Parts: sequence; C-alpha cells; structure tokens
Amino acid sequence: MATPLHRSIADELRRRIRRGDLGVGESVPSEAQLCEEFSASRGPVRQALATLRDEGLIGGGQGKRATVLDAVPAQPFESFLSFTRRAELTGHVPGQRLQEIALRRPEPEIAAALETDPDDLAVQLVRLRLLDGRPAMLERMTYVEPVGRRLLGADLDAGSIYALLTADGVDLHSARHTFDAVPADALDARLLEVPEGFPLLRERRLTTDSQGAPIEWSDDRYRSDIATVTVRNTRSSRTAML
Repeated sequence: MATPLHRSIADELRRRIRRGDLGVGESVPSEAQLCEEFSASRGPVRQALATLRDEGLIGGGQGKRATVLDAVPAQPFESFLSFTRRAELTGHVPGQRLQEIALRRPEPEIAAALETDPDDLAVQLVRLRLLDGRPAMLERMTYVEPVGRRLLGADLDAGSIYALLTADGVDLHSARHTFDAVPADALDARLLEVPEGFPLLRERRLTTDSQGAPIEWSDDRYRSDIATVTVRNTRSSRTAML
C-alpha cells in the first residue's frame, strides 16, 4: 500500500528538521512552494503541516508563515509506548534482539505492581533495542499471563511488541512512566556495551487497560550517551494560575 502523500510530506520535512537543513527559528517553505515541490494540492500539504504542529516541531498558521520550533517531535501515547515508533519519528532505524522469554513467577514487587497473587505466573522477557545498529536500550518486561502468552510464539525480533499486541486486540489504554538514573549492572554492561557503573536513564512503566487493570510492568534502561527523552507540558487556558 502506498504511503499517503500528506505522510510522505511530513516525513520529509521532519527529516530536514532533524538533519538541521531547516534549523530552529527558520521558516518552513510556504504552502505554495511545498505544493510545487511535492506535486500536491493544498489539502495534503496542510495535513502534513498540521501533523508537525501537533508534534511541536513547527509553529505558525492562520496566515503566519510556519517556523521551526524544535528538532525533537513531541510523542503521543502510542509512540511513547513504542520504541520503534519513537525511533522512526526521530529519523533513526530501530532494531531489536530478544535475549530471553519465559513463563515464571515474577519478583514480589513486580507481582504487587501488576496486582497479581505471588504464586501467579507471568511472561517475562529481556530484549535489547538498537538505534542504527547500536545498542541503545535494554528492556526487562513483565506481562500478566493472559496477555503475555500471546508473545511466547511470536517473532519478537520483528518489531514493536506494542503494535503486535494492539493488532491482536489487547486494550493498551494508559501508562505511568517514572524516570530516574541508575548505574549499569553486569547484564546492562554486557548487552549495552558500556562499563559496569555507567550511568543509564531508567524508565519504569506500568501499563493498564481502559478499566485500570495492570497489563505490563517494564524496566527500560537507556544508554545516556545515545538516547534522550523530551517532555513537553502545555497549560490549558482553563487552568487557574496558582
């Protein structure tokens, strides 16, 4: 299936911003220029620009020339869960290597987070994530058994687990993310190719369904010299000043 034209335009402009061809503060080509360059009508061009505005990459509109605001796209819930989508949004080639997957009783603190009984089984996996072929992040993921069993026979080196589960009808609705810094342990050091004690950015994530029931607990450790996380807050106009 061919990529929709508005998405192709957005992807190309995103690449130019990331490479620095369009720097922060510079004007984006006008709608007329983009229509001519991509042999497009104004509809797809406006859709592409709207996408980049939603990501926080550009500002302007309503008669004002679009201007580059940032080189790092803001990430909606779907891409924040998915390392693969985040990599694609920032112009990198994602990859993965499954290290292990097993059905076992999780550690007590993980069972507590997932609200399961101590003797309940869960599916746990360790997977190395790559950016442009370089080790970037190590995932330690635990899924409640009914969800995790779907992964036991799947090719987890093929791409996003989030996309796989979503396509299989799993109700991934919301997630709580906690970030801190930790030193690399022996497993981190070996797989991420860093010295033991190397500072890593850790993301602990609890994912729940639309009813609030826990589905997944994950401990993801990023090489701090390769991967970064940007968080953007927006204050609602209805929010009172305190």
